[in-house]
Amino acid sequence: MTPGSGSRAGATARAEVHASSGHRLGASHPRQEGPVDLRLVPPALAAWAAAALLLDAPPRWAVATVAICVASAGVLLVMWTAQGRWAGPSGTRRSRRPLLGLPVRQLPGPPVRPFAGPPVRPFAGPASGSGRPWGRLSVAAALLCAAASGGSAALHGADLHRGPVPGLARAYAEVEAELVVTADPRRTRPRVASAHAMPPGVLLNADVVRVTKADGTATVTRAPVLVIVRGTPQPGPRARSAGTARPRPEDSWLALLPSTRLRVDARLAPPLPEGGKVAAVLRISGERAPHVVGAPSGAQRLAGQLRGGLREATDGLPADARALLPGLVVGDTSRVPVELEQAFRATDLTHLLAVSGTNLSILLILLIGPPGIAHRVERRGVAPKLGIPLRATALLGGLLTLGFVIVCRPDPSVLRAAACGLIALLAIATGRRRSLIPMLAAAVLLLVLYDPWLARSYGFLLSVLATGALLTLAPRWSAALRGRGVAPRLADALAAAAAAQAVCAPVVAVLAARVSLVAVPCNLLVEFAVAPATVLGFAALAAAPVAMPVAKMLAWCASWPAEWIAEIARTGAALPGCGVDWPSGWRGGLLLALVTVVLVLAGGRLARRPWLATACVLLLLLTIVQPPPLVRVIAGWPPPGWRMVMCDVGQGDATVLAAGDGAGVVVDAGPDPVAVDRCLRSLGVTRVPLVLLTHFHADHVAGLPGVLRGRQVGGIQTTGFQEPPEQAEFVREQAAAERVPVTRAVAGERRRAAGLDWQVLWPPAGPVPSPEGPNDASVTLLVRVAGLTLLLLGDLEPPAQRALLRTPAAASLASVDVLKVAHHGSAHQDPELLRRTAPRLALISCGAENSYGHPAPVTVAALRAEGAQVLRTDVDGSIAVVGSAARSGAGREAAPRLGTVTRPP
Repeated sequence: MTPGSGSRAGATARAEVHASSGHRLGASHPRQEGPVDLRLVPPALAAWAAAALLLDAPPRWAVATVAICVASAGVLLVMWTAQGRWAGPSGTRRSRRPLLGLPVRQLPGPPVRPFAGPPVRPFAGPASGSGRPWGRLSVAAALLCAAASGGSAALHGADLHRGPVPGLARAYAEVEAELVVTADPRRTRPRVASAHAMPPGVLLNADVVRVTKADGTATVTRAPVLVIVRGTPQPGPRARSAGTARPRPEDSWLALLPSTRLRVDARLAPPLPEGGKVAAVLRISGERAPHVVGAPSGAQRLAGQLRGGLREATDGLPADARALLPGLVVGDTSRVPVELEQAFRATDLTHLLAVSGTNLSILLILLIGPPGIAHRVERRGVAPKLGIPLRATALLGGLLTLGFVIVCRPDPSVLRAAACGLIALLAIATGRRRSLIPMLAAAVLLLVLYDPWLARSYGFLLSVLATGALLTLAPRWSAALRGRGVAPRLADALAAAAAAQAVCAPVVAVLAARVSLVAVPCNLLVEFAVAPATVLGFAALAAAPVAMPVAKMLAWCASWPAEWIAEIARTGAALPGCGVDWPSGWRGGLLLALVTVVLVLAGGRLARRPWLATACVLLLLLTIVQPPPLVRVIAGWPPPGWRMVMCDVGQGDATVLAAGDGAGVVVDAGPDPVAVDRCLRSLGVTRVPLVLLTHFHADHVAGLPGVLRGRQVGGIQTTGFQEPPEQAEFVREQAAAERVPVTRAVAGERRRAAGLDWQVLWPPAGPVPSPEGPNDASVTLLVRVAGLTLLLLGDLEPPAQRALLRTPAAASLASVDVLKVAHHGSAHQDPELLRRTAPRLALISCGAENSYGHPAPVTVAALRAEGAQVLRTDVDGSIAVVGSAARSGAGREAAPRLGTVTRPP
């Protein structure tokens, strides 16, 4: 081979690329793409695995593992130096690479081709074709990275057991601790615990830097802890309406910024077995305001002002936009309500609320333009228009990235995006080739070495998997879709959403034990709204400190795409077939990964058969939407002629009484808005003449937003006993927001609606006799529909049950057809009431494996002894009662026909 032949071959190859571009003038930048550079992938994976395994390993295991890795790497490097660097395939010496394309003197052995441009080395194998030397070098590099990561992980893991804090936590000691806040405080979501919605508390991560024991002994230390500030009950409705309510004490904890120094009196407790990066738990009463002894840093104060300015700019927006915009822009989800968060989780849109690479990519593209042309004269973006040089642009992008991390907080996905962005900016500044997969691998390697706890973070795993899918699978799937006639932009969007979902779904299934069937379409529908909402939100963030009116105008513009995103999430979550339950744990994740691979392979074959592919898409669409007429034919739900449905809403009550076509009277709303909304949708209920809330316990009223959502509601009726006050206030606030009137139900009241007749039996118009709590004030209904008699007892306790038997209405309680058993079937039942009613069918609403032991075996046995058939939602799911009046052969009335249809949970 002559010295010029290599150049001629390269020119010929470039000419072929140039000619095959399809352009009349050819490609402007023809180039040959070499094989994907994967050399950094094994070291990154080795470092990741070593960190995950050695974080809590015994010290001797960690030392032994690191020593073995280093020794093995040393042996491989010696072998590579002795053989791989100088020895060719046949053992002869190989020449050094020629420089600048000049010919060099050949040594004995096979001829060496002169240099012809930049060398392209595949991952395995040297230039001559032998795979051994470079293979050894790659294994040695992976072992060294594993050793470094394992050593770092062992040291970080040892921090959890060093100092006095772990021992004091095991003794549950009360101490005075000095803390440095390391992350933004976050409010816990309110939990429904039967009667009450537990007041939300505050969680914050901090480092204990000084601890003082009860005997006065003080020790300087450094231990990461989780601080739990217990919430206090909200003020009652009278205080709120009178304007005398003060902010809750725990609200002052939410205003703390990272790097703030505190002094607290707390009780230490050991962390949970899977507590992560926590040496102990500090429990503090929410009645105590934080005692600040050191102000936060200047950078954190600036970040706090920017975040606070964005919240202020969104104060006047509609509820959804006010909640979502801070989350979309800086990851501030403090305003996102529980039901909207559940909708995002059901549709796999939660990544929008966790700031990720998308946000940073949008900002960097605005600054430098598309990275692929950032080094050319044709580069785009704001920086070239302002005349900023390339290297200054890269430096400005680096500062923007660091500011992004400070303002949006160093969450795992933010760190991964920032590391990738900084590597790309470094490549732009130095003129080096940017290869995305090595960039991702380098980011993973550096971050795991810096913080080994990321190796066990599901957020970090999901971020890396999604990014890897977008770099590897998405381009191939997009090209395949384009080859079948799909528009380029639609093909790119569909391929990106499908690829990210395919690789992330198994991990999500491990965490949620559920697979979303609407994730891909929902992500596609919100994609075009994410960029404008993010850009306008960041503009409002930047404008707020200097011009709040401008910030409010920008936030108002951003509210339109933000509301669209919220509406897509709610609509997708409300679909009957939005998701399917899946086995939990890693077994379920591996099973879903196997199913995903099978579906991808089958999808490639289906794409060649358009009619079959169309049929599969229609079948999936019907599974998700589940039109009521089709479901009624296939699954028998809802059954024709249903009179009453007890919805499966977990540990709570929600009952629907048929009141005409598309209408139903709702008695109680359960603890979960999503569950009751899904039940009403499955029944086709769009009009609710009345919502009757038997009492104000959270497991009966917390789901009210799900009943009100998207339905025409005539009114809300409640008991007169306003306890618990915070739940009574919640009902009034929800009713006021939807402009629904609220009235009080009293004994003796009768109403009718489309063949449905009901009478209020309890509570009396005056004070409840000897009330022992809200349960005794439960609204009790006697319902007649289609010849059936139904008795709904709410949560009446035995004293009120006995008082009910002494009222004039007691005569109408004899031999009812259906009994809604009081208080989820608890053991507190009056035997005389069960004997008097003698129901043919007894229905119990309770949650699976609830901690209250509902229903009580003694109650179930007593009902069956009276001849009742007992059905329960924790076992049978939603229960529909069907039936009508029946007549004997002589025309006389007989016992009404009564049947049930269940929909398993």
